[in-house]
Amino acid sequence: MKIQANVSSVPSPPGGEGSLFVATLPDDAATQFLGARLARVLVPGLSVWLYGDLGAGKTTLTRGLLRQLGYGGRVKSPTYTLVELYPFSSFNLYHFDLYRFVDPDEWTDAGFREYFNDTSLCLVEWPEKGGDLLPSPDIQVRLELLDAGRGVQVQGLSKAGIQCVARLFTS
Repeated sequence: MKIQANVSSVPSPPGGEGSLFVATLPDDAATQFLGARLARVLVPGLSVWLYGDLGAGKTTLTRGLLRQLGYGGRVKSPTYTLVELYPFSSFNLYHFDLYRFVDPDEWTDAGFREYFNDTSLCLVEWPEKGGDLLPSPDIQVRLELLDAGRGVQVQGLSKAGIQCVARLFTS
């Protein structure tokens, strides 16, 4: 699978250094391929925030990640359930979709904070809807629709996240 990519180090908020992976994804297959690559470098305990408009490919990326981890069932956006659990032998993957949140306090009311721990991998779509109540992300993925395919930026924000992004296409 060919993905046009550029890997560089850029300042990451709030002023630290972070790895940044930038690519053009020509189709859904390339988006799933990137998700599979992410699955190879992510470890339990990480939080990944997924940004992008409706239809930008957040769930498609998650589908590729889950397939690489060996999940063979249906992967759907948790827009109405708010979270989907995917249990694996050594960790749980939680896929959140906060699109329907009207108030960030809904995050606290739902009791989701306990899912963010050393034995979980958490993917959060629409994290901005949770405001400052969400745990800080280790990695953020920004997807945007282009005339032909999608643009993506994957940035490591914590020490562990930076290490994962740096290994994205070397593992």
